[in-house]
Amino acid sequence: MLFKNDKAALSVLAVLAAISLIVPLCNLVFAPGSPLYFSAYTVSLLGKYITFALLGMSLDLVWGYCGILALGHGAFFALGGYAMGMYLMRQIGNRGVYGDPLLPDFMVFLDWKALPWYWHGFDQFWFAAIMIVLAPGALAFLFGWLAFRSRVTGVYLSIITQALTYALLLAFFRNEMGFGGNNGLTDFKEILGFNSQSDAVRACLLMASGMILILAFLLSRWVVNSKLGRVVTAIRDQEMRARFLGYRVELFKLWIFVFAAMLAGIAGALYVPQVGIINPSEFSPLNSLEIVIWVAIGGRGTLYGAIVGAVLVNYTKTLLTGWAPEIWLFFLGATFILVTVLLPDGLLGFWQRRLQEQKQ
Repeated sequence: MLFKNDKAALSVLAVLAAISLIVPLCNLVFAPGSPLYFSAYTVSLLGKYITFALLGMSLDLVWGYCGILALGHGAFFALGGYAMGMYLMRQIGNRGVYGDPLLPDFMVFLDWKALPWYWHGFDQFWFAAIMIVLAPGALAFLFGWLAFRSRVTGVYLSIITQALTYALLLAFFRNEMGFGGNNGLTDFKEILGFNSQSDAVRACLLMASGMILILAFLLSRWVVNSKLGRVVTAIRDQEMRARFLGYRVELFKLWIFVFAAMLAGIAGALYVPQVGIINPSEFSPLNSLEIVIWVAIGGRGTLYGAIVGAVLVNYTKTLLTGWAPEIWLFFLGATFILVTVLLPDGLLGFWQRRLQEQKQ
């Protein structure tokens, strides 16, 4: 059973389901003066937190269960976001500043004469949905195939993943790449034919994000409890012994790495319409380091620990950056050090140990 003797997982899923259903409905049903009303800002903020939770959970699959500390995991999130952003840009049509029915505004400004070949197809949602998982999955497959076959592990693998996302950051900054350069993609008008700025669409995006996170959690939980997941965990604990027993370690690592990258791409795709922009800063290595901190603080190797850590850290970030933005990075670094030294299993791991001690 997926949740045998695991009340913490059930509690997290119940809270997620409640937030995903109750908050959007209260936003749409109640008037702004009502105590039960949730503002559009709150709806968008919660939607963003949920996409970050999905992103953190995807990293927990490769770090918590497979032992691969990927410091460039944000690259897959950004690629999924760009795939969604390209679809949203194609939906603008002649409503842009320059009124071109085919070319996005930044291409007209840069005097592009034709739409690049890799933009074709993004006027259809089904094509964009495929690319949202295919683009990060293909990058993860290519990188993982080369790295894992070469038996690159440990700190060397972490550094290479960080170099990968930094290389993508520099590439997407270039105007000639055709992705909006430094400004990225923004000024979206609609999604699936509906006004992307309306309260109803924002509420639906929050619902969709919550339901997708729950489904992704259930799927991930099934994977880690399957024979494949048990082998992956064995590789994390004793890679050489797993090789000695005859397992193709590089293939198991590759599978879980690609699966996690696809989940990160979905998280990026859900993030973009809710914040209204995607630009190269999402490839920043600092963003990938923050994802690692979310998982470490929540508790790796549990899936729901990454969800809690992502929401908790980003809520704290919202508060601190509004009150004293200059201290946020210092606070984040200090928190990470304290948790690593005092709470190696994260906040949820510490909480579970306390419950077990009380039962004894």
